[in-house]
Amino acid sequence: MDEELNVTYITFDGHVEVNKYRYVYFFIMFTLYILITCSNSIIIYLILIHKNLHKPMYTFIAALLLNVVIYATTIYPKLLIDFLSEKQIISYSACLFQFFIIYSLGCSEFFLLAAMAYDRYVAICKPLQYPTIMRKSTVSIFLVIAWLVPASNIAVQAIGMAKSKLCSFHLKSIFCNNTIYTLQCVKSGLVTVFGIVSYLDLVVFPILFIVFTYTKIFIVTYRSCKEIKKKAAETCLPHMLVLITFSCLGIYDVIMARMETDFPKTARLIMTLQLALYHPLFNPFIHGLKMKEISKHLKILFCPPLL
Repeated sequence: MDEELNVTYITFDGHVEVNKYRYVYFFIMFTLYILITCSNSIIIYLILIHKNLHKPMYTFIAALLLNVVIYATTIYPKLLIDFLSEKQIISYSACLFQFFIIYSLGCSEFFLLAAMAYDRYVAICKPLQYPTIMRKSTVSIFLVIAWLVPASNIAVQAIGMAKSKLCSFHLKSIFCNNTIYTLQCVKSGLVTVFGIVSYLDLVVFPILFIVFTYTKIFIVTYRSCKEIKKKAAETCLPHMLVLITFSCLGIYDVIMARMETDFPKTARLIMTLQLALYHPLFNPFIHGLKMKEISKHLKILFCPPLL
C-alpha cells in the first residue's frame, strides 16, 4: 500500500491462515450468523404478535434481542467478506463506525438490563403501583435513554479518535474493538478522561443499580410466600445470567485490547471470537427457554397441537 492508502485503510492482523481455511471459516461463521439472526428474530416476532407479551418486561427483552441482531450484523457480514478476500482491510472511517455501533449497543445493554431490573422491582415489591409506574410512556422513555445516552457518549469518543494521528495501520483483531486505541501515535488525554467518565456512566453505575435493585428484590422475596419466590426466580434469574455473562465479556474485551504483542495469534483469534459468539447465541436461549411465556409460544410455533 502507498502512503496515501495507509492513512485511509486499516489491515486486520487477527486472522490465522485465512488463505488456507477461508471456506471453512466462511461456512462456520455464516452458519452461526444465520442461527443468531433467526433465533433472536423469532423471539422478537413472537413478542410483537402476541398481545399477552405486550408488557414492559417483554418489550425490554425484544429491545435486547434487537440489539443482538444489529450487533451481529455489524460484525459478521464484514467477517464473511474478509474470509473471501485476498486482503482483510477496512477504511478507518468504517472501522470507527463499526466501533461506534458495537460499543453503543454494548453499553445500551447495561441500560436495558437496569430498566428490566427496575421493572421487576416494581412488579414484585410494589405490585399495586405497577400499572401506574410502568406505563407505555415510561417504557418509551427508558428505551430512548438506553439507546441515546450510550450512542452520544461513544460518538464523542469516535469523533475524538477520528481526529487523532495514526502511527500504526495494523489492527490485532478481526473487527474494530478496543484495540483501535493502539493505532494512535499519542492517546488523547481528553479522550482518555472522557472514556473513563463514560465507563463509569455507561457500565459501572448501571451495574451498581442492577445489583442494588436485585438485592432489594431478594430481601423482599425471602420474607414472602413460595409463590412470590417462584415468580421472582422465573423472571429475575434469566436477567441475572445475561448480566453476569455480558459483564464478563465486557471485562474480557478490555483485557484483550491490552494484551502484549507476544500473545499467541491463534489463541488471540479464538478469544476474540468469543465476543462475537457467546452473547449473541446465549441471549435468545436464555430468554426463550427460561422465560415461561416465551417458551410456551415457542413450543406452539415449532410443535403446533394436533387438531
